[in-house]
Amino acid sequence: MGQSSRSVANGGAVMALLVLAMFLNYVDRGSLSVAAPVLSKELDIGPARLGWLFSAFFWTYALGQIPSGWIVDKLPVRTVFAAGFLVWSAATLATGFVGGFASLFVCRLVLGLGESVAYPACSRILVRSVPEERRGVANSWIDAATKTGPAVSMLLGGFLVDAWGWRWLFWIAGAISLLWLPLWLALYRESGGSGPAVEERAAVSFGEILSRREAWGTSLAMFTLGYVWYLLLSWLPTYLVKARGFSMQRTAVMGALPLALMALGTLAAAWISDRLVARAGGDAQVRRRFLIAGLALTALVLPAAAVVENASLSLALLAAAHMTLGLFASNVWAVTQTLAGPAAAGRWTGIQNAVGNMGGVVSPLLTGIAVERTGSYLPAFASAAVMALLGAICLWLLVPRVAPVRWTEA
Repeated sequence: MGQSSRSVANGGAVMALLVLAMFLNYVDRGSLSVAAPVLSKELDIGPARLGWLFSAFFWTYALGQIPSGWIVDKLPVRTVFAAGFLVWSAATLATGFVGGFASLFVCRLVLGLGESVAYPACSRILVRSVPEERRGVANSWIDAATKTGPAVSMLLGGFLVDAWGWRWLFWIAGAISLLWLPLWLALYRESGGSGPAVEERAAVSFGEILSRREAWGTSLAMFTLGYVWYLLLSWLPTYLVKARGFSMQRTAVMGALPLALMALGTLAAAWISDRLVARAGGDAQVRRRFLIAGLALTALVLPAAAVVENASLSLALLAAAHMTLGLFASNVWAVTQTLAGPAAAGRWTGIQNAVGNMGGVVSPLLTGIAVERTGSYLPAFASAAVMALLGAICLWLLVPRVAPVRWTEA
């Protein structure tokens, strides 16, 4: 590609590095969920305080999205991504040394701050280098990494915690993450000098993005996804161990299954949507239908998982809920990139991910409080289903068409 398309050297290797980065991102953030059944006993942390720990990550992660989006649009993404990666890897390592609730809480805050650069950086790179008819699959590889990361963390991490203790999970995860940095610095190069090209420096303002109903539609839908997804990601191991009577080893194997199925479903849905977009001559309207269907189907499936008495059937329903969420995840960032375009991709992604991850602030915390007070997960699962349905309604009303926005400021 020429400089006009902002090509990235070693494109295939860079795409692989982005996928690996998001895989490690979710291994690191999900390690607390895997360690929680053992860690909570050793450090005497009850369900409500555990909910605060799950939520703490999202405080800085969500709030960091908007400044991260601005920084990614203004500074070389190579440097910004490397700095964030270093911070979150160090925070993961440090978690293995904590001695109580307060120090663990601080590590979660730092982890969230470091990881906040990841999605804005990935979105900016993809919108500059991948054409519309291929963005579904490109984004789905990124998203699949966010599902296989927790799956591998749960599978291998569960056995590691059972054999060596929970601290080793954080030490090993943090050390492996640090190995990514030299590869990134060696392989990723931006064309056009030290920063974004001149025409991309004239990025759209946050105010103009927030004036668009489409931005509110995708952001509110992302909030509902965050509410459901982070409830499942944070509490699934504890739910299987304490509510369904699974052993730690069985949880490691069976708890990874819904995440793996979600990754496969995301890739399959993205491949199908890309084929449909190409057949329609680049019309991305089909992606909207995937988003709405994914959230609506999740709302139908999820509450039943907490109601059925059979533990295996409950796990199957949870796997189905993960797969239906994959329909949404397969196209959500491709929709955002199409709507925003290169001039607004970083900022729009930052806003959308900030709002979306406020769901991660709320749902793990409310789940912990509800479980401690009621002894049941049904209220948490039912509220997540309501959220998913509201997300589908927001998309239906606020995002009537998926087509590039005509910006006036850029």
